[in-house]
Amino acid sequence: MKAKVTSRGQVSIPSQIRRQFNIEPESRVEWIVESNVIKVVPLPKDPVAAFRGRGSRKYSTDRLIKDRRAEREKEDEKDKGR
Repeated sequence: MKAKVTSRGQVSIPSQIRRQFNIEPESRVEWIVESNVIKVVPLPKDPVAAFRGRGSRKYSTDRLIKDRRAEREKEDEKDKGR
């Protein structure tokens, strides 16, 4: 889907996407930049409730730490490039 950027840098989220992801007024989204791709991720109103029940999956503490270290290294590299 396409959206137009206004002169103020604003973008409207298409209604189909808002409905699918339950994005309402006052909802928050996160912008993630990965190389030449921009991702917009809706953030849950209650992040604890959204995460509840996911502990039974194979996402271990070790994997979480590994992922966070990789993210930190990316941020450090990006900061060095400034």
